[in-house]
Amino acid sequence: MADQPKDRVVVITGASAGIGAALAEIVARRGDIPVLAARNRAALDEVAARCQGRADVRVADVTRRDDVEAVVTATLQARGRIDVWVNNAGRGITRLVSQLTDQDFDDMMTVNVKSVLYGMQAVLPHFRDRRRGQIINVSSMLGRLPFVPFRSIYSAAKHAVNALTANLRLELADEFPDIVVSAVHPGIVATAFGSNALHGGPDSRHLPGAQSAEEVATVIADMMNSRQADVYTRPEARHSVAAYFAADDMAAVERQSMLRVRR
Repeated sequence: MADQPKDRVVVITGASAGIGAALAEIVARRGDIPVLAARNRAALDEVAARCQGRADVRVADVTRRDDVEAVVTATLQARGRIDVWVNNAGRGITRLVSQLTDQDFDDMMTVNVKSVLYGMQAVLPHFRDRRRGQIINVSSMLGRLPFVPFRSIYSAAKHAVNALTANLRLELADEFPDIVVSAVHPGIVATAFGSNALHGGPDSRHLPGAQSAEEVATVIADMMNSRQADVYTRPEARHSVAAYFAADDMAAVERQSMLRVRR
């Protein structure tokens, strides 16, 4: 990708580990400037040390609107602009719909949806002023195919992220065609996501078919050049989604999926 733009300022939330950390390293290697946002300063510093001296660190709790707005302000003061904003922070859950509490619901929507909304709303005035920019929201295959019952409200939260992404894209399309609003849909990723889920859960690093964080992060980094609106980290996933929503009996597709998981 020798012709890709250089020195883009790329804000990455949830950058202290997993996909976010891997993305930061790739962004730095490609000649861009990653801005790392998360709560854990020590972990962020470790990621920054692997970014060839190009990274900025911003300690922030992205479930707090003021913290997210502070990341925008500090980045503009330090770098003068933001080119890409990646809403990557999130957390899973291990609880069936019938077991969900009010606190479960509120926690999942705050971490996985409100943080995305805050990021989009915080960076949008700057993008409007420049009349360009890209927002990439890290969704999930569970935001398309809700086939894992114990992820329940996490899956619902990612469906909400997809809706917000599409609606902002439509809102901006006529007046700001160069502001790109994108979503990316990973499947299982070999990170601590599963073991860090609310109420615990299976370790994603040991599940069959898991993609590496680096593979997923590479897909996200490539989106900064292609500026595609909607991307799956596995090419075959798009066909699975299309088949599900085109099915005469969606319940039958769901049952078949559960049978495959149990084998």
